[in-house]
Amino acid sequence: MADPMLRVQGLTVAYGGIQAVKGLNFHVNQGELVCLIGCNGAGKTSALKALAGLLPFDAQTAVFRQNLNLLEMQAHQRLPNGMALVPEGRGVFTRMSVLENLELGAYCRRADAQGKADIQADLERMLLAFPRLKERLKQSAGTLSGGEQQMLAMARALMGKPELLLLDEPSMGLAPLLVEKIFEVVQQVHQQGMTILLVEQNAHIALQIANRAYVMDSGLIDYEGQASELINDPRIRETYLGQLPA
Repeated sequence: MADPMLRVQGLTVAYGGIQAVKGLNFHVNQGELVCLIGCNGAGKTSALKALAGLLPFDAQTAVFRQNLNLLEMQAHQRLPNGMALVPEGRGVFTRMSVLENLELGAYCRRADAQGKADIQADLERMLLAFPRLKERLKQSAGTLSGGEQQMLAMARALMGKPELLLLDEPSMGLAPLLVEKIFEVVQQVHQQGMTILLVEQNAHIALQIANRAYVMDSGLIDYEGQASELINDPRIRETYLGQLPA
């Protein structure tokens, strides 16, 4: 078996006098959709932000693409090396247009003639995948609805042509119908070959589309396994899915 695209051992994150993550061991294989689920305060987002370089962390091992040590990389070096984050709360640039946000996602790509042609082709693909954005291309991002901003944040990250997409709580603050639409898009992106590490509080919908899952509680991993098995596990159903065991 090939080495994982992302391999983490002993990940710890502490800030403000609180140890949010207490020694996680997990991996993500190429082409997988892996989710981290758990209740509020479990440490899911802290773990993802650490991997994205937004929080200081320690680890025995934190290796991306077999030879890149995340402990030695600055946050701005992630995207040029193939890792992109869609942050919790979307993080779109509200005063910039939809088009400018998308173009900014490709800032680290080649600026020669071929690079510009490739970027234009990817922009057209994003607008095909997210037709709502095409309709609002010249609008300020701050005028978009929550669901549209989430689509923009995802499309902007994909414009960087990452190998690994980190998705942090894409359903947060969205109406149920929009949550369903966002996860349809996540599933489509994964089916096109994107490797995804998803942090999500909506355990039920995350487990429906993931290959594997890690269940976090109080900064630690309580359970791990195939998503199709965990979604039917009585302990998971009772604690995280709001369903009593049959």
